Amino acid sequence: MQDFIEELNWRGMIHDIMPGTEEQLKKQKTAAYIGFDPTASSLHIGNLVQIMLLVHLQRCGHKPFALVGGATGMVGDPSGKSTERNLLNEEELKHNQSCIKSQLSYFLDFESRENAAEMVNNYQWFKDMGFIEFLRDVGKHITVNYMTAKDSVKSRLETGLSFTEFSYQLMQGYDFYWLYKERGVKLQMGGSDQWGNIVTGTEIIRRKTGGEAFALTTPLVTKADGSKFGKTEQGNVWLDPERTSPYQFYQFWLNCADDDAQKLIRIFSVKTRQEIETLEATHLENPHLRILQKELAREITIRVHSEDNYTRAVKASGILFGKSTADELKEIDEKMLLEVFEGVPQVTISKSVLHQSINVTDFLSELTSGYIFKSKGEARRMITAGGVSINKTKLQDAEQVMDFELINNKYLLVQKGKKNYFLVKAE
Repeated sequence: MQDFIEELNWRGMIHDIMPGTEEQLKKQKTAAYIGFDPTASSLHIGNLVQIMLLVHLQRCGHKPFALVGGATGMVGDPSGKSTERNLLNEEELKHNQSCIKSQLSYFLDFESRENAAEMVNNYQWFKDMGFIEFLRDVGKHITVNYMTAKDSVKSRLETGLSFTEFSYQLMQGYDFYWLYKERGVKLQMGGSDQWGNIVTGTEIIRRKTGGEAFALTTPLVTKADGSKFGKTEQGNVWLDPERTSPYQFYQFWLNCADDDAQKLIRIFSVKTRQEIETLEATHLENPHLRILQKELAREITIRVHSEDNYTRAVKASGILFGKSTADELKEIDEKMLLEVFEGVPQVTISKSVLHQSINVTDFLSELTSGYIFKSKGEARRMITAGGVSINKTKLQDAEQVMDFELINNKYLLVQKGKKNYFLVKAE
């Protein structure tokens, strides 16, 4: 059985660890859990660090539990938040939980006999618990002084913290107690911002049962420039292909900086230490080849979106950034084409003008309303210099007749120079 803590150490995935945790994991196979917030119908790559904790835990022979907070999701965790969150109803939470379990199955084995992953919902044990029972059986074990000393609470005291969110750490602490008592879970893991909530759970377990439980957290993953990992200008990078397309997902990983790639591949890949160190050495010899980024993007895109979607994303990248051909461009469906060229200037023309034997110079200037070239002379000079392509076919003659096949029977792709693209839509 692999040593779980040793595995996390070389991957740079340990921030805090409670004394005795490593000894517990070496002594016996251990059940551990991580909580996931069900306030959206999809996880995003900010959740991936925690998912990979469970992946490595299971690969090392231990049993992972994923807790989806159907009850705590109705309350809201103040950790890392500056304002009170909107609360969801039970129906929305049930839908989100179902989606999250489906996404976790990309990473965790819910089928194997010995250490199959399990999903639990804390609504199961909170739905019938009365307020007085909660105060008597949970609240009396933790002092207000203990709770207000936690960073997640202190940081909100000046701006305001409702009793609802203040009670969150008691609810999460009871989760740990319930799983410890009913399912034999002895370890809770999470991000570094969860340390206060997690140790509250170990304290409730100690005071109610006299037993010992353990805690482990991961560092906050940031990019080399100090910004938060997993965010783009458009917002979160989601695992749901309807929210973040496979192409955009692939591009996120492919475009990470060299300084980030070495850290990220250790966290998000399941390759062995030797395999990763070999990749790192090869990357350092030829950093321009972006070997780490390509392997990282390949592995994670296949895991989340399938090998077919990965292949299509690579082809789409070749269209925009590589030396693709006109035939390869024809293979791209409309959805992928629009994803690849999201943000590229678009101009709409009438399909009828393409049947009038017009030449490329007129088309690129007058018939596109000067959007691509402001004058015939400018268009003619650049075509003659070999700087213009239509549908990845370089124009050779400024008087050439427009006889290009429409992509998806609707689009023409014009490339002006090395980096300037225009999408012409014919209606």
